[in-house]
Amino acid sequence: MNTFLLCWFDKPARFTLVPAVLASLTLLPANSDTPLFEEIPASKTGITWTHDNARSDKRYLPETLGPGCAFLDYNNDGWMDIYLVNYGPCDFFKGRLSSALYKNNRDGSFADVTDKAGVAGNVFGMGAAAGDYDNDGNTDLLVTAYDHSPLLYRNKGDGTFADESSKAGILTTSWTTSAVWFDYDDDGRLDLFLCSFVEYGLKRHIFCGDNKLGQAYYCIPRVFNPTPNYLFHNNGEGTFTDVTKSSGISKSLGKALGVVATDINNDGLMDLFVANDTVQNFLFVNRGEGKFEEIGLTAEVAYSEDGRARSGMGVDSADFNNDGWPDLFVANVDQEKFSIYQNNKDETFRDLAMATGVGQATLLLSGWGLKFFDFDNNGVLDLLLANGHPDDMVDVNMTKVTYKEPLLLFRQEGSKFLDISAKAGPAFSRQYPARGMALGDYNNDGRSDILVANNGEPPLLLRNSSSKQHWIGVKLVGTLGNRDAIGARISWSVGAVQRSRVKTSGGSYLSSHDPREVLGLGAAETVDSLEVKWPGPKGKTERYADLPVDKYITITEGKGFFQ
Repeated sequence: MNTFLLCWFDKPARFTLVPAVLASLTLLPANSDTPLFEEIPASKTGITWTHDNARSDKRYLPETLGPGCAFLDYNNDGWMDIYLVNYGPCDFFKGRLSSALYKNNRDGSFADVTDKAGVAGNVFGMGAAAGDYDNDGNTDLLVTAYDHSPLLYRNKGDGTFADESSKAGILTTSWTTSAVWFDYDDDGRLDLFLCSFVEYGLKRHIFCGDNKLGQAYYCIPRVFNPTPNYLFHNNGEGTFTDVTKSSGISKSLGKALGVVATDINNDGLMDLFVANDTVQNFLFVNRGEGKFEEIGLTAEVAYSEDGRARSGMGVDSADFNNDGWPDLFVANVDQEKFSIYQNNKDETFRDLAMATGVGQATLLLSGWGLKFFDFDNNGVLDLLLANGHPDDMVDVNMTKVTYKEPLLLFRQEGSKFLDISAKAGPAFSRQYPARGMALGDYNNDGRSDILVANNGEPPLLLRNSSSKQHWIGVKLVGTLGNRDAIGARISWSVGAVQRSRVKTSGGSYLSSHDPREVLGLGAAETVDSLEVKWPGPKGKTERYADLPVDKYITITEGKGFFQ
């Protein structure tokens, strides 16, 4: 038998709780039967696409690790569209499948525009990363892949994309998973980091399973060799230069599945937190001048508290306790518990998984897509986890762990994250082979909706139906820095409560979120102040007043805002 059998040892707690700011907190009605999230069926959305996981009796590892998904506004009409990644031909699979782009019809339904847009794929696709790499105001799309270099689709601004993969020079020789667009050198152009997984291929395939029965299982990645990740510098004329070696990224060999770009030390330079499977996680700190230092071990985010490498998959970064410093989250496989890392403000972190309640709730789960977000707009960050075991035979070999697993919704209250999945809606009572997950407000009501990409099954679209509180939606447009304003810091105050948020990039797993920031105001009907510290050496801090509430606005660097 070969399955994910891992040991977990708990140690006595050795940390101090830091309570979150609770001003404007609105509790769930005690007798409310209204689900927080409502599943919208394909008959209403028009999304009939289904992921094909190419599953075979051989149990090739890439079969079980996808797919990803994305919310993006590809046609600049102010409404989030949806991209869904599918598998395709590779060394062990010869089928021709199609990824899908769905245009938002602005009435709750979507239209399949894949062929017209030219983004069907025809590779063994893994994840999607949306970003305006050429600063032309149109969102471009990158698709990572197994047995193929990533696809780079340049948005032409007329509803179609051009495949610039060959011209751009983003060439890889290994299996890429999650990707993140960010401006590591503050030159105003989005660069690209690619997670590279294990050395794998048809010739490297290993039989893992029961030799007596001839039954194959998906192998634990521990049996495959690690690889270096990739960093590509944007040259500004449609091409990229591989700076993996010169930046120091290549020194660290890993088995990367998730990545988020954030600023862990508040120095204005974007850093990278990378989740690795069965080897230590990486924390690449940006030291400037194109150099990164990997400090995962000293930062205490590389291993579990008892010094074990875990199966890192999904990641995120956000200031969940509102102290002005970005924190980290990583999801692992069952028996390992997930980690929620509080920033100690000195390039080290403290794992609060058990203290917050997240550790106990996730001990038997395997996490992929995830995100800190304020689902009810009370100003306090909550947490969503999309789960599913990587081994579809785990039900046969274990009693308390299943292949399909439930979604989890945690509400932050004080120093705890409370599991409120039972109130979240019928979709949270079922189980899924979830992988990628993206958040986006597809109906523009100011409440973040959920898109889950399931392995070998249709996607899941959940509309946020939580009770309405006030909010303001902000789309940032950089002019001196990168147009997507990755790395900008938004600060706003409501009454006596002040909050801030760094515009991160990436996170979750294989997926890309709505780029707009929704700022929860709770019961307040006005925003007392809002400031944006724009990224880059030329970025200034701009203050805005008299902002409309319960609407989306666009703030352009140096030009103010408009509705």
